[in-house]
Amino acid sequence: MAKMKIWYDEDGDFLEIGIAQTKGYFKDIGNDIWERVNKNGKVIGFAVLNFKKRIKKQKKEVILPLKIALQEA
Repeated sequence: MAKMKIWYDEDGDFLEIGIAQTKGYFKDIGNDIWERVNKNGKVIGFAVLNFKKRIKKQKKEVILPLKIALQEA
């Protein structure tokens, strides 16, 4: 089973969620949100800048423009 890594930098207000421990790069999808993709273009995570600000604006619920499907390896 794949492990999910969640990392939050409070000073930078930056959230990153990874679903694979492979190398990749970030692809900007707009609105301070990035997909992390591997060399084949498969999404292996995502990152959100200004995460805490989003929570305050959206009353503790954050709706991101992402569709995620997780598969067991």
